[in-house]
Amino acid sequence: MHSDGASRPLQSPIDDAVQDIVFGSVAGMVSEVFEYPFDLAKVRLQSQLLSSSSSQPRFKGPMDCLMQTWRDEGFKGLYRGLPVPLLGSMLETAALFVAYSSLQNGIRRYYKSSDELTIPQLCFAAAGAGATTSFILTPIELVKCKIQVQMLNVPTPPRVPPIHVPVLPKPPPRDLTSSSIYTRQSPPQSIRTSLSPVTASSTNHHLPGPLTIVRNIIATNGVRGLWLGHTGTVLRETGGTAVWFSVKEWVGRILKERRTKTEHSSSPLLPWESAFAGAVSGAVCVAALYPADTVKSAMQTEEELREMRVYQQRASSAAREWSTSPPSTTLTPSSSTSSPPYSTSKQPLTASSALSSVLKRSSSASPESMSFLETFLKIYRTHGAKGLYSGCGMSMARAIPSSGIVFVVYDGLRAWFA
Repeated sequence: MHSDGASRPLQSPIDDAVQDIVFGSVAGMVSEVFEYPFDLAKVRLQSQLLSSSSSQPRFKGPMDCLMQTWRDEGFKGLYRGLPVPLLGSMLETAALFVAYSSLQNGIRRYYKSSDELTIPQLCFAAAGAGATTSFILTPIELVKCKIQVQMLNVPTPPRVPPIHVPVLPKPPPRDLTSSSIYTRQSPPQSIRTSLSPVTASSTNHHLPGPLTIVRNIIATNGVRGLWLGHTGTVLRETGGTAVWFSVKEWVGRILKERRTKTEHSSSPLLPWESAFAGAVSGAVCVAALYPADTVKSAMQTEEELREMRVYQQRASSAAREWSTSPPSTTLTPSSSTSSPPYSTSKQPLTASSALSSVLKRSSSASPESMSFLETFLKIYRTHGAKGLYSGCGMSMARAIPSSGIVFVVYDGLRAWFA
């Protein structure tokens, strides 16, 4: 079964499924490599939506996000986490076309007809294929989204000292008439040097990879945690895939009818017709179900960014406590004549002790993840309807060519090996 609902030459179901898997995988891989930087910008824009309304967003828009990513992370940053979505896109597209073809065949068997399927029938088959594929896609997108926002966690408060460096009090001077023995000693040079902000390049090797992220999710939330945000994915994939295939078929049939009227011959869609129909369907698909994708991405990145925000707040409090606390030095009489009349009992104040004390005082159970509806309402109340379409322009810019590429590759391979 072609993607446009026309009948294929008679072949075994196994051969049919194998072709769908191979051709769908190739189409998904090619489109993902092209669209990935746009998807990264889209996810990073959506991840800002659960921050408080008083905080200043890090990115002002899609282009600002891409420019900051290029400046801070380089070309490699634009493709951060690509292997996971690349594999996911191959699996998704292959599963999507296999399920779509199987459901079309099921509809034909139900109606005992070999005629070309109607648009409503194709829409139903596509919706079923999208719902099925969402179960494969949710864990892949969860890991992908977490990887894409990792670098947003890198910057740390510039005045937080390294927690492993002790801060020793200044030894008392020999001149006991001076009151400077009670003056707070400034940090040593090694500590002052280490207070400079952390750069992205210096921490890249500390970022967890896909397998580590999967293990952490399972350890924290169980296997079920891999399907966080599934409600948004199933809504987007069910409705979006139905729109995607049906609009592509509708536009493709219009183009084909216009061409056959002048040429008086019937033939499969030409490459440019597949590309144009796919591009239109991609744009309509994004516009129709975009809020569901926004909520899904916000849910999948909320825990990652919440931990970063909480840590930065607590670390800032620890830094303030470290810089303002009195010296932990006690003076006792000394019997030695060669030493100062007073000896110092050193109880070094460390940045780690300040940080630990603040963390203990402010530690509490992490709040439960919000449901799909709660996340939707929070975004709407904080940012309005505009927030639900955050990054939509970027998604549209990537979906139009990407969708065209998928159908050109898939239909082209089908025609080549027919």
